[in-house]
Amino acid sequence: MSGAVDLSALAAKADAGRAGGGASAPAAGGGAVVDVVDATFESEVINRSARQLVIVELWAGWSPESAQLSPLLAAMAQRAGGQWTLARVDVDASPGIAQAFGAQSVPMVVALAGGQPVSAFNGLQPESQIQGWIDEILSKVGGGAPADAAAEPDDPRMVAAEQLMNDGDVDGALAVYRTILESEPNHPEARATVRNLEFILRAQAHDPSIVDLAAPGDLDAQFAAADVLLLSQQNEAAFERILAVVRSTFGDDKDRARTRLLELFELFDPADPLVVAARRKLAAALY
Repeated sequence: MSGAVDLSALAAKADAGRAGGGASAPAAGGGAVVDVVDATFESEVINRSARQLVIVELWAGWSPESAQLSPLLAAMAQRAGGQWTLARVDVDASPGIAQAFGAQSVPMVVALAGGQPVSAFNGLQPESQIQGWIDEILSKVGGGAPADAAAEPDDPRMVAAEQLMNDGDVDGALAVYRTILESEPNHPEARATVRNLEFILRAQAHDPSIVDLAAPGDLDAQFAAADVLLLSQQNEAAFERILAVVRSTFGDDKDRARTRLLELFELFDPADPLVVAARRKLAAALY
């Protein structure tokens, strides 16, 4: 499955847990790129910028330039060796952040250091020009910890949750991750894992035949069919199921379908071409 988290591996682990077996843990993603929303902006951008340079990318799924710039910036962040972090903001999902930066168009890229914006540019730029811009900022404000710096000790709560997953206790692991979120609502790894596990367990509870049997006017059945399709890595078909509901409904039903589709998008890298295309279709269906 193409996305920020390998749901297929996590789903296999959940299956093994239900069967009483074990499986190896999926690889965790790196911290060079973070997706930011209004609720996490302070911790992921403002507070982080006190320790290292943060490059904020304001993007939108309907913007072709965003679709080109996002993977470029992500690759640059991965190669930066911890000197800076890329914080990505979907302006449609978090308009408050876009307003705070005074964004008039997307993509917009803003550099923050010490909690304050220090430089910015708009539109698609060549990699060499972006790298020169970042190098100039780093020469003035300094970078973060080098890649080979001593790693922070593992969070014992996360270690315990991961061990429960390895032991096949999916419900127990999910309970621990939820407990972490109760005390730290902005914990990025716990939040992502809870979101993905909850989706997988929900999708696995559906009868796969719902894909063929769901009545066009039955929203819950159509949502369940989309879950089953997504879990089986038929991502485009899953998105189209919900888009069809958005196009054919009005009022609260349309809003429910829009919300469910946005929730499914959160399981993916926002720069995933399928997500970018589906966001454009969603925007067209809504207006």
